[in-house]
Amino acid sequence: MIGLLQRVSRASVRVEDELIGQIGVGILVLVGFERGDQEERLDRFLERLLNYRVFADSAGRMNRSVRDIGGGLLLVPQFTLAADTNSGNRPSFTPAAPPALGQALFEGLVERAELAWPQVQTGLFGADMQVELVNDGPVTFWLQLN
Repeated sequence: MIGLLQRVSRASVRVEDELIGQIGVGILVLVGFERGDQEERLDRFLERLLNYRVFADSAGRMNRSVRDIGGGLLLVPQFTLAADTNSGNRPSFTPAAPPALGQALFEGLVERAELAWPQVQTGLFGADMQVELVNDGPVTFWLQLN
């Protein structure tokens, strides 16, 4: 499981010019799944996302999570994160989870997120999406759960 977590002052996702998800201050997480990823690990993955300390405390240190600040969580599926880019000029998607598994895992993550946090928005699995964001910092982290 891969999450490209970005601290944002705002972010949104559109499909065919229709706004389907939007947050203010919070985190945008591009989510990718690899072959072998299992549903049992989704809870741990979500906990990492919600508790990862990327927001400044009163001393200016990244010591606060999206939970601590009451921010938004925008989850956007992106299978290209699982690409193998080690050789040639074209990525290989062999490491990526098959579409049915990727969709099931993404939907499972969303279900858990909606139960755990009141400010969850999402992209649409398999859709051509336009994602807009203002990365605050910029602050971006690659989280991988094996």
